[in-house]
Amino acid sequence: MPSFSEYYWAGRRGHLIGVGGVSMSPLAEVLAEAGLVITGSDMNEGANVAHLRALGIPVFIGHRAENIPADAEFVVRTAAVHDENPEIVEAHRRGLPVFERTQAWGAIMKDYRNSLCIAGTHGKTTTTSMCTHILMAAERDPTVMIGGTLPLLHAGHRVGAGDTIVMEACEYYNSFHAFSPTVAVILNIEADHLDFFRDLEDVKASFRKFASLVPENGYIIANAEDKNAMDALAPLGRDIFTFGLNKGADVYAANIVRHGAETEFDVIYCEEVFTHVSLRVPGIHNVKNALAASAAAICLGCSPAAIRYGLAGFSGANRRFEFKGKYNGADIYDDYAHHPGELKALLDAIETLGYKRTIVVFQPHTYSRTQALFSDFVAQLRRPDVCYLAEIYAAREKNTIGISSADIARELPNGIFFADNAELEKTLRATASPGDIILTVGAGDVYKIGERLVAGGKDKV
Repeated sequence: MPSFSEYYWAGRRGHLIGVGGVSMSPLAEVLAEAGLVITGSDMNEGANVAHLRALGIPVFIGHRAENIPADAEFVVRTAAVHDENPEIVEAHRRGLPVFERTQAWGAIMKDYRNSLCIAGTHGKTTTTSMCTHILMAAERDPTVMIGGTLPLLHAGHRVGAGDTIVMEACEYYNSFHAFSPTVAVILNIEADHLDFFRDLEDVKASFRKFASLVPENGYIIANAEDKNAMDALAPLGRDIFTFGLNKGADVYAANIVRHGAETEFDVIYCEEVFTHVSLRVPGIHNVKNALAASAAAICLGCSPAAIRYGLAGFSGANRRFEFKGKYNGADIYDDYAHHPGELKALLDAIETLGYKRTIVVFQPHTYSRTQALFSDFVAQLRRPDVCYLAEIYAAREKNTIGISSADIARELPNGIFFADNAELEKTLRATASPGDIILTVGAGDVYKIGERLVAGGKDKV
């Protein structure tokens, strides 16, 4: 199969399937900006589709063979578009090359002097968002691709005219192996996506391959205090630029002071104070994320002021400890945490905030992850005062395992399983009290429970 680079030229004609998606719509925009002639299709109308049409990019609603123009030279698809899709079938019939979106982004990255890729089992969206704030403060005019909505951008992406691109880099299906990073950040490595990876060692090997893509004059940045990350990178024999909470890392924190949900600390580099940070998002895990973003910014030559002002303006990304409102005096928050490590970081942060009672509404994500990490989920979900469990969000899977959230609930002294979300909401309405924090947690549609609670509440937000 040819490389996407062979088609990344002005005048070439391509069709994008699933073009309204969070990573496909900016891809279409970047390709059109480069002079390619782009069309697209999606199953639904939406803001991204409307934006692309406003740029002059035709978008068809629904997937049909005839959507692919007669003069199309290539097709790009999202991971959710499978071979039986009628447009993929038509592309194969015509002999058109079909690229994954990560292959296209990987080729595009080569056009940028700086390609900053943020990888890790946890924290990618938050750290990529922090990097975006810093680069915007530094007036780098970056191109950005984030896996969530960032209030600063009013979107999950940005197409800039500068020489820097910053992107989340996901390990699932080894998709980040298609990228071309000049700066690669590895936040942490844990066992996850075990429906694809064999085990933790296989995950580590995937991250090692990703890091090896960085050229010798680039930077590999890693968490000095994450053993799996450092073990994974050791066989490369490369210099690693490290960050961490403690002295010994190249970039570390000193004089950490907490003020409720906010944290202040000094960023130390070359054993001197490089800048002082006031962080508006809670938790020591966010201090680590901010240190990772600071390390990346230092490697990119950003000033201390850009780091200080960029991080001071960061108040979180969509679905990352996002305040949704109040109900009956209780604070309602939502978080994307769907791995035991993420749950631990979230609950660690909550314990410092002084609420009278913590109520977690948790929706596990995928049957395979729930089974593989079952005991770790149980260990974390025992921690809140009350844990309400919604049924597992299937996502891409079918329940061939025969597992249920009820299995977790049986292991929890504080746990109640609800087969019906309406009944779960009813229980929340009856039990929410002033001084409570209610957290809807998971990567599925659990956030809708909190939103409905707030919408039906009487408290002013």
